Amino acid sequence: MANLETEIASLVREYQAETGKPLTISTAESGTGGRIADRLTNVPGSSDYFKGSLIAYSNEVKANVLRVKKETIENHGAVSPQTAIEMAESGRKLFDTDICISNTGIAGPSGATAEKPVGLFYVALAAEGKSFSQKHIFGGNREENKNSAAEAALSVLKQYLREQISLAK
Repeated sequence: MANLETEIASLVREYQAETGKPLTISTAESGTGGRIADRLTNVPGSSDYFKGSLIAYSNEVKANVLRVKKETIENHGAVSPQTAIEMAESGRKLFDTDICISNTGIAGPSGATAEKPVGLFYVALAAEGKSFSQKHIFGGNREENKNSAAEAALSVLKQYLREQISLAK
């Protein structure tokens, strides 16, 4: 079975063949530290559709570079569906892409609160006219949580591409 990034490459090509339109992807990552972009760019030919990534690990970079509203971070926290969505929407604008995938989370072993445990991640996707986030709680160590969050983000992207291809047919 192909890995997710290879499946995504195939789906991008299928979408382009079906619609005749190019499709571009970017990422705005926090908790995964660039793992989503790394996996996407492991596929030969990914430069045809992958434009770039920003690792917004600190709140300052989230606010000052990605333009996540400071009020969003203050009111909901850096690890929240609202922040993840704003990261994806801003990343999409920053890179001028059709789709941006983002994530923010608590990889561990520290950083947790009673409301936000270690392993909590929000993965978001922004595309024209649509933005959403998914909540995930992973139970591994720091490395496992980061890998699981990257896998979850790629799964979200794969599912979204499948839906777009279905709509185009």
